[in-house]
Amino acid sequence: MWDRRELDAILRLYGQFVARGEWRDYAIDGLKDRAVFSIYRRHSEVPMYSVVKAPADAHKQGMYRIVAMGGQILKRGHELAQVLKIFDKKRFHVIE
Repeated sequence: MWDRRELDAILRLYGQFVARGEWRDYAIDGLKDRAVFSIYRRHSEVPMYSVVKAPADAHKQGMYRIVAMGGQILKRGHELAQVLKIFDKKRFHVIE
């Protein structure tokens, strides 16, 4: 599951995108082997992005990853802050 520090970082980022009108909904899932924070553009069935924490992958390429709508892994790593940097507004733009 997510700890308070991790959720604070994710929700701070989420709030910035909500304020810009780019994201509108989220869901948090605590599965047996991973925790998932899903981000939605609209109230649809498929999330735009998912922030995944999989502790079993900690010794591999890192337990955190960002997954796009099609299942493509956009970034992974050992530090949540580093993984979330993919959403920095200088490098990341939503294309409609």
